Amino acid sequence: MSKLNFETLLEAGVHFGHLKRKWNPAMAPYIFEEKKGIHIIDLNKTMVHLDHACAAMKQIAKSGKKVLFVATKKQAKEIVSERVTKINMPFVTERWSGGMLTNFQTTRKSIRKMALIDKMKLDGTWDTLNKREKLFKTRQRDKLEKTFGSIAEMTRQPAAIFIVDILKEHIALAEARRLNIPTFAMVDTNSNPKLVDFPIPSNDDATKSITLIMDQICLALSEGLEDRKNLKEGGNEESTESSNVAAEAVTPEVVAEEIVAEAVAPEVAAEENVAEITEEVAAEEIVAEVTEEVAPEEVAPEVVAEEIIPEVSEEVAPEVLAEEVVAEVTEEVATEVAPKVAEKKATAKKVTAKKDTKEKPKKK
Repeated sequence: MSKLNFETLLEAGVHFGHLKRKWNPAMAPYIFEEKKGIHIIDLNKTMVHLDHACAAMKQIAKSGKKVLFVATKKQAKEIVSERVTKINMPFVTERWSGGMLTNFQTTRKSIRKMALIDKMKLDGTWDTLNKREKLFKTRQRDKLEKTFGSIAEMTRQPAAIFIVDILKEHIALAEARRLNIPTFAMVDTNSNPKLVDFPIPSNDDATKSITLIMDQICLALSEGLEDRKNLKEGGNEESTESSNVAAEAVTPEVVAEEIVAEAVAPEVAAEENVAEITEEVAAEEIVAEVTEEVAPEEVAPEVVAEEIIPEVSEEVAPEVLAEEVVAEVTEEVATEVAPKVAEKKATAKKVTAKKDTKEKPKKK
C-alpha cells in the first residue's frame, strides 16, 4: 500500500494539470479547481487510486507474472528504465513498434534474430564472415537491441501494462485493450481515464511526479516478489518437516511388522514340514492302490497275441482290397484299349505299303 501523504504529493507537483482549453471532460471528477487557467488535480483521489493500483500490482507480482512498463517520453525514459531494471520487469522506453502485443509472434522472431547474432559471436561463425557482412549484422543487432532489448526475456504476453501518458502511448493502450490486458496509467487532465482499468490522476509531464509514482509502483512489485519468495521457502520447509514426521510415524509400525514376521516364521516352517510329510504319505497310498488295481488285470501273453493278430489282419485288409481294385481296373482298360491299338497297327501297315510302291524305280 502507498505510504505517501498529501504534502509529499503537493511538493512533487503531482496536482498540476494542463491548461483549461486542453482538458478532457471525462477528467471532471478528478479535478479539484481551476487556477489561473490551469486545472488542479484532487490529490485525495490520487492517493486512493494509487493505493488501489499498488495493491493490484502487488498481487500480480505475487502470482509470478510480468508487468510491462511503457514510457517513451523524454522526461520518463531514464526514470522508468532505472527503476524497472532493479525489479527485473520488461519495459519499452524507445519507439513502440506497432503490433508488439497483438503480433507477439513476430516480435519473438525479432528477439530470436538478435539472440542468433549473439550466438554467432560465441561459437566462432562470426569470424568466417567478411567485413561487409559483419558491419550489416552489427547494425542490425544494434537496431534490434534498441527496440526489443528490454523485452528480450518476456517469453509471453504480460499480465498487465503500466503506461505514462496514454495520449502519447495510444497504440500500446489500444493493443492492451484489444487483448484484455489490465492497464495501469498516469492520467493527466487532457486524457480520458475511462480507457484505463486503474487510472492514477497525476501530472505525467514533471519528472518529480513521475519519479514519485514510479517509486510507489516499483515498491509494491518488489513487496509482491518478496512475498512470493517467502511462500516458496515456507512451502519447502513445511514439505521437509511433513516428510520427516511421516517417516517417524511409520518407523514404529515397520518395526512391529518385522517383529511379528520373525515370530510367525517358525510356525510357518512347521506347517510347511507337516504339509510335505502328508503329501509323501498320500503319494505312497496312491501308488499302493494303483498296483493293487493293475495286478489282477495282468493277462497271459498268448491271449494278448491272439487279440493283436485279428487287429493286424484288419489293418492289412484295406491294402489287399486296393490290389484287387487295381487288377479289375487294368483288365477293363486293356479290353477298351486293345481294338484301338489294332486299328493303329493296320493303318501303319497301309501307310508303309504305299511308301514302298512309290519308292520302286521304274523299268527302262
